[in-house]
Amino acid sequence: MELRTLRYFLAAAQEENITRAADFLHITQPTLSRQIMDLERELGTTLINRGKNGLTLTDDGIFFRQRAEEIVELADRLEESFVEKNTEVSGTISIGATESIGSRLFARLIRQFSEKYPLVRFHLYNDMADYIKDRMDKGLIDAGLLLEPVDTSKYDYIRLSQKETWGVLMRDDHPLAGQEFITLEEIVRYPLILPLRERVRAEILNWLNCEEKDLNVPLSYTLLSNAVLLVEEGLGCAFCLDGALAIHSSPRLRFLPVRPEHTTRSVLVWKKNHLFSPATSLFIQEINMMRAEMER
Repeated sequence: MELRTLRYFLAAAQEENITRAADFLHITQPTLSRQIMDLERELGTTLINRGKNGLTLTDDGIFFRQRAEEIVELADRLEESFVEKNTEVSGTISIGATESIGSRLFARLIRQFSEKYPLVRFHLYNDMADYIKDRMDKGLIDAGLLLEPVDTSKYDYIRLSQKETWGVLMRDDHPLAGQEFITLEEIVRYPLILPLRERVRAEILNWLNCEEKDLNVPLSYTLLSNAVLLVEEGLGCAFCLDGALAIHSSPRLRFLPVRPEHTTRSVLVWKKNHLFSPATSLFIQEINMMRAEMER
């Protein structure tokens, strides 16, 4: 299986049409069709269904597309790393970030680095901590901004000093919206929107001292930007952090901190004992300089 073949398959999956994909790749339609059929024969499965309305991926095709994208991205990053060695500091640094108050500090760090090294570009992925760690472990992300709890045994890291407070986001016409804070006993009577991340979800259920089956949980969320819209529509009250909410404030909503108080912090992480590209190595140096200033 060649890297070129993976690129051919991904183009076909993206365009959903052999002719358009062949034009994009600057090859003939029969060549592309033959390459994909050879790939399917090699794997012993059908990846693409051919129909009158275009191409659709089979279940195996969807799985293969995900893995192929990771392989191609990793290959591109590897090639770019060698190009960087023979040029000014340039290239791309990939960063994963959860929604938190630490995002503001991270944004300032990126701006300062960009001013020093204007040829460096950043790819920023917003997602749950578990997905960011998975991409980091595969070499697809260089550094991540995660929210605790985090297993840092495989990573070098900086724990940011700012605390973030857990609370409940609700509409301003909710019966409890006029309070200064909310107790866990009060909130369990209402529909709740919980984070999808398992470790955080388990922690919240532990605070509530109940099992999920005993709650009304109409849906869950990965990013608060989606949860804000769901709360506005009246689907429930969302457990979230005040730092993440600061990015997605809305005049129609109220945030009430929970009592007893529960807080967490953001953590900047990157892989231990890993040989990074020149640009990423310099960026990690900037992070370590920031750590030194924080520890003064």
